[in-house]
Amino acid sequence: MILIIGANGQLGSDLVRLLDEKGAEYKAVTIDDMDITKVADVEKVFEQIQPDVVYHCAAYTAVDMAEDEGHDLNYLVNVLGTVNIAKATEKYGAKLVYISTDYVFSGKKPKGEKWHVNDFQDPQNEYGRAKLLGEEAVKQICSKFYIVRTSWVFGKYGKNFVFTMQDLAKTHKTISVVNDQFGRPTWARTLAEFMVFLIENSSAYGIYHLSNDSEDGISWYEFAKEILKNTDVEVLSVNSDEFLTKAKRPENSTMDLEKTKATGFIIPTWKEALEAFRAQ
Repeated sequence: MILIIGANGQLGSDLVRLLDEKGAEYKAVTIDDMDITKVADVEKVFEQIQPDVVYHCAAYTAVDMAEDEGHDLNYLVNVLGTVNIAKATEKYGAKLVYISTDYVFSGKKPKGEKWHVNDFQDPQNEYGRAKLLGEEAVKQICSKFYIVRTSWVFGKYGKNFVFTMQDLAKTHKTISVVNDQFGRPTWARTLAEFMVFLIENSSAYGIYHLSNDSEDGISWYEFAKEILKNTDVEVLSVNSDEFLTKAKRPENSTMDLEKTKATGFIIPTWKEALEAFRAQ
């Protein structure tokens, strides 16, 4: 049986929709069904479902709040919660797919360079530190696991940069967006498809990177320009020092995708993904 944790989030919702299209049997749980920070909750659900595949989509993702008022909750969900899920997954001999982030890296590579799966991890904010500890827990506890690092996720079922730009465009003639932070967008549907691909194809266990593709990383400014290309809104290029945030953002979080491509999974470009997202 497949178990989806965090089934009502941005990624979990797309994963549910994908498995429905495939006619797959699964059990989907939300925080109302199981609080992953509580061992008793986790053990009860796992005992009932007896999963052989676990898609762990639940996470605390308020990156700036994780620096202060959300600090403890960030670690509770992303570390302790992941430890609880990893232990239960291993107890039932299941395969775990855990979603991580580009924020586990320092983000300090020059534009044009990419982060490889085995590069040194040096997170620069509390969210990244917690997700890296989650990775470590999965590696230490689970014998059958996939860790999928992703970046700049957007999808139909959650708050994200695409919706933010579209909403701002309704009330603004100009929008300022940073042009000195580089990476790659990821459509939640593409991520869900890769998660299922790994399981269906019995791919080698380990760490993978998944974003939509491009020759090099793009800036948030370039992403915004493409999102709003069919509007009259002017997108203005600004530097990061004009947009101070609590949590440090990576200068370049572009991840290398060669290991993922070697599995045979076909990765759409970010422009293809954005167009498909619009067509939903």
